[in-house]
Parts: sequence; C-alpha cells; structure tokens
Amino acid sequence: MVLLFCTIASCTTKRHKHSEKTIFRYNEAAGIVNLDPAFARDQAHIWVCNQLYNGLVQLDDSLNVKPSIAKKWDISDNGLNYTFHLRDDVHFNDHPVFKGRKRKVTAYDFAYSFNRLVSAETASPGAWVFGNIEREGGEYAFTAINDTTLSIRLQKPFPPFLGILSMQYCSVIPWEAIEYFGKDFRKNPVGSGPFFLKKWEENIKMVLQKNQSYFENDGEQSLPYLDAISISFLIDKMTAFLEFSKGNLDFISGIDPSYKDELLNRNGGLREKYKDHFDIIRLPYLNTEYLGILVDTSLPIFTNNPLRHLAVRKAINYGFDRKKMIRYLRNGIGVPGNNGMIPKGMPSYDESADYGYFYDPDKSRALLTEAGFGPANPVPPVTLVTTSDYLDLCKFIQAQLEEVGLAIELEVAPAAAVIERRAQSRVNFFRASWIADYPDEENYLSLFYSGNFAPSGPNYTHFSDAHYDALYEQSFGITDNEGRISLYRRMDSLVMSRSPVVVLYYDEALRFVNKNVKGMTANPINLLNLKKVRK
Repeated sequence: MVLLFCTIASCTTKRHKHSEKTIFRYNEAAGIVNLDPAFARDQAHIWVCNQLYNGLVQLDDSLNVKPSIAKKWDISDNGLNYTFHLRDDVHFNDHPVFKGRKRKVTAYDFAYSFNRLVSAETASPGAWVFGNIEREGGEYAFTAINDTTLSIRLQKPFPPFLGILSMQYCSVIPWEAIEYFGKDFRKNPVGSGPFFLKKWEENIKMVLQKNQSYFENDGEQSLPYLDAISISFLIDKMTAFLEFSKGNLDFISGIDPSYKDELLNRNGGLREKYKDHFDIIRLPYLNTEYLGILVDTSLPIFTNNPLRHLAVRKAINYGFDRKKMIRYLRNGIGVPGNNGMIPKGMPSYDESADYGYFYDPDKSRALLTEAGFGPANPVPPVTLVTTSDYLDLCKFIQAQLEEVGLAIELEVAPAAAVIERRAQSRVNFFRASWIADYPDEENYLSLFYSGNFAPSGPNYTHFSDAHYDALYEQSFGITDNEGRISLYRRMDSLVMSRSPVVVLYYDEALRFVNKNVKGMTANPINLLNLKKVRK
C-alpha cells in the first residue's frame, strides 16, 4: 500500500478534454444495461434514471416527500383518493420523436406511464408498486382529468403511497418514444430530468448532458449546475479507487475490502494522511443485512433440520459478537444489528429495544441444551449459503458459533443462484439484505406477512403468524405517526421473538468525495442526486 499512498500524495488532476466544461465523473462497477425506468430495480440503474427522469414527487435528503412535477396534492379523508395538481411548465427533453415541437409533460403522460408499468407486456419488475390500485372493468384507476390534474384511487388506505411514487419506477415518459423505439427505448431514453443521454458505449462509457430547459431552480439559478456527467464501467474496484485517487473520478460510494484498511481507521474515520485529498460523508443507510432462516415446516427441506427448533435459532442469534464483527471486518462501518429488522434511520428504530439479541455465548449454549443437544447429541451441521462478497463475515460467524457448539458449513454461490434458490424455497439458511424501496417501515415488515410468501412476494423465510398478519393489515388504516411507530415496534418485536432471521447490522451510506466537488450530499436510501452538485 506504500505505492498507493505515493500515487495519491503526488498526483495531480489530469487535464481532460472539454476542460472548460464542468463534468462530474463516477464509476459504475455493476454496469448499466437498461435506461428504461420501468426496469430501475437496482442501485446502478436507479442512480442513472434519477438523472434522466422525474416523477410526481421526490424525496429530500431527510426522506420527506416533496413536490416534483406535481406541485401539490389532495388526499381524501378515507385515504383512498389522491389528486395531483401538476406544473404546466415541464417539458420532455428535445428529441426527434417529437418532430421539432416542444413537448409538455401532462397528466395523460403519467396515466400512460403508470399503465405501461403494470402492463404484462412490459413485464416490469416494478409492477408491484401499483398492486393496491383500484380497478374498474380491468382498468387501473389512473385518471387524467385534464392536462394538469391526475387522480389515483387505491383499493385500501396505504399511508406510504406517496413515498412509493418517489421511486424511479414511477417516472414519466412520453408515449411517442415508446411507440417509436419499442424495446430499444432501453438505450434511447427520453425523459424530463436534469440531464439527457448524449453518448453510450456499452461497458465502456456513458455521457449525460445538461438539460438547458430543466424546470427546477435554486431561487436564482436554473438547475443543474453541472454541464455533464461521465460514467465509466471499471469492474475492478481497486482500479476505480486508483482512478479516484488520481482525480479522474470525483467520488466513490461504499468501501471495498481491497482498500478499506488503507483508507479508514478501525472506527470508520478517514486516515489522517488522506484528509487533504478527500471528504467523507457518512450517515445511516436504510439497509438491513441479515441471515434468513426458512421456517416453513410443511416443506421437505425443513424435515429433521435443527433450525426448526426456535431455541437453535435463538442460539445462533446470541452466539456471535456483532460489535466485534463491525469493528474488525468493516472498519466500524455499520451499526450492530441488536434491535430488530427495522434499521437505524427509520422513526420506529428503537435503540433501547428489548427484543433484539446481544452476544451471550452462555445463553447460546443453554438454549442448545434446552433444544436437546449437547456433547452426547451434537447439533447436526447446518449449511449457510452466501455470496463471495460476504464470505469474511460468514467465516467470522462460523468460527464464533463453533465455540458454542454449532457447526456451520459455508456454501459460496453466485448472487443470481442464491436469489433464485431463496425465491423458490430451496435453501433454508442464507445471507441476504433488504434495502428500503420507499421510506416506510412497512417495507421491512412486509417480509414477514404470510400473504407475501415467495416466490410471489418477499417473504423468503415463509414466516407465518395470524396475530402478526392482523397487525400488519391494521397498520394500513393508521395515519398518525405515533400510532404507526408503536404498532411497527410491536410487529418487529413479534418477529424477533420467533427468530426467522439473524440480523447482522444496519448499514451506513459512505461517500468519498474529492475536494473540488461542492454540494454533494447523501441520504438514507443512498440515492445519487447530482442536480445541485458543483465543481
């Protein structure tokens, strides 16, 4: 790492082409294959779609719902009818599909975009966001009353609905572009966002250019401030870090094992020798990392599995030191998962909750004895399935659980295979994470509702409890925040008492930003918003 530091300490920013322009550069190791917002299902695609499109509403950095193309809205007393009043000064980016005319965004465009999202022909992974929309004669209740008024009617009250509408899935697009490009819209995006696609060499480089007619401003100056965004696709994260250190990238998000010890101290702070080169932004990230346990006793895979015993599941929860794991394997990045599934950063997160699990190896051993296991009758080995990215954490857990009498075997599989097996209930112990799709605790608690059993829903553990289901359904009718917080905590407590999951940690959003970048912020869903960034 001496060579790395010398490189950083002696580097000067390269002179780039178009040096008179302000160009923000970042790398996307995961790659980008689709610029259609109906397929913005992961961070890489969400980030770029956030630059290209707008929705009715948007979130600020505190996850409050704010106006975007909708300047205001009304919600009926029964919580079923939403009426959005749109701005009349928003236009799609200039594009040949409009045949030279300036194309205004209307309520009819939103009705079209939403109907397209839920269409079976589109086959969008985001169609679920409108699963609660009322239907009339098979048609969804998205109604454009006129150019600037959109009505949406729900089947049942759902207070997080406005937050759902902030998702990139719910972006507005013009019918002309879909009609012209068809499935090739994925590489020919047309939106109303602060930037538009200028150039894309797949797997090599993407360039987004400033929308000179963008409708938002800061009170004095039109947004965005940047002239362009340049995205590279370096797969190796160490290579990307070296490019960042030389000034060829403006920021990196998260931390990779290849350079974490060089860059961060054990407490997650930036090492002194880099403080003149980079700024660090760190805050809670709505991402709960956990181990999932399939608890459906009706499945053959569960027969004779020691995880069928509640005492064994609790023994796992008590059997390893989360604080030590965070300090030494993640350089202090993250909050030990001692307080349920709801992560830090959510209003219902309770730091003093008594329904989580802390490291207590003696209690872990006692629970195994309670389940009928001991030296004469050891616990049969249990296989934990993980991806290579989390192998170090799983090895740590494996070693600590071995000390209390639990033998854990590790199976490393590709991410796609783990996801498929988890969805099809073909794995009974797996590492997983849940990143909030929208800023409401219901998003996490939906993982345990029996109506959401995988593969049709996100309940991968097949947890089922009639009392829990009743509380979950009751939450839809509660609109006051204090009432919802109290109910969410009861539900979280009930889940933890049954241990279908082993919460590892609540993640933190971490951004390293070069000193010449101003206005870069972060938020608990780690959404990249570049319209107010300057260089």
